[in-house]
Amino acid sequence: MSRFESFHPLVIFLYYVIVLFVTMFTNHPIVLLCALTGGIAFSGTLSTGRQLLSDIGFYLLLFILLSLANPLFTHNGETVLFFMNDNPVTKEAFVYGEFIAIMIIAVIFWSKCLNQVMTTDKVLFLFGRVVPKLSLILAMALRFIPLFKRQAIIINNSQKTMGLYAADNMPDKVKGTVRVFDSLIGWSIENSLETAEAMKARGYGLPERSTFSIFSMRRSDLMMFGLMASFLLLFFTGKHAGLLIFQYYPTLGQIYYSGWSVGLYALTALFMFFPSIIEIMEKIKWKYLESKI
Repeated sequence: MSRFESFHPLVIFLYYVIVLFVTMFTNHPIVLLCALTGGIAFSGTLSTGRQLLSDIGFYLLLFILLSLANPLFTHNGETVLFFMNDNPVTKEAFVYGEFIAIMIIAVIFWSKCLNQVMTTDKVLFLFGRVVPKLSLILAMALRFIPLFKRQAIIINNSQKTMGLYAADNMPDKVKGTVRVFDSLIGWSIENSLETAEAMKARGYGLPERSTFSIFSMRRSDLMMFGLMASFLLLFFTGKHAGLLIFQYYPTLGQIYYSGWSVGLYALTALFMFFPSIIEIMEKIKWKYLESKI
């Protein structure tokens, strides 16, 4: 278990809600860069270096595609770089496409981290009494993501031992992939029905049903609530004051570097990097304790 994962489920859920809200509804370049780098850093603490590099390589390609797509379809902006099929390709549209791509990739990274940290028992703990059916669906969806990948590898290896992909050509590979996917869909439906029946047999969702929980509020959780509340207050105060307003059309706006704005940028970066900071501190502490043994 990671250090951030040990917080109360409500703390983890609210933190991700705040991060995703700030990322998706703020178009300021520095805020978006903080969200992206913070998500990459946290993902790096939860996965191996090879997996992180693989993800970065894939999302770099996605970044290029998204950045190039916007100026091809949007021709707003005053700074024309060149013409393509008599349509202007502007600098403003290109920059806007870049930061839209940054926002999308940042959301993907944070969602991936959420999937690793917000486990099914935490989802059921938070929403099991309020919306039991929806929480069960969410918990099963989060659980099936790693199971789906694992089962796909098992089915694929089993098919290979039976002679699949023997022809080693494209039609054979496509046919084999369809067979694996068909088997995987059948397995997932059967597994989900068995899970639903098991939960129903155990009385899940009944008002009289009592539940056991290992989650309780601690001092660190209350401190985290205070940190999130303080960040939201200062963030929306700065946003209302115009410190986080940035325009892309018709001309690119200006990033302000006054004392208040720099302080707000630093606060946003600290908030986005908070999970990776505590993960790194926890690893350093364990390394130090191991050296003393």
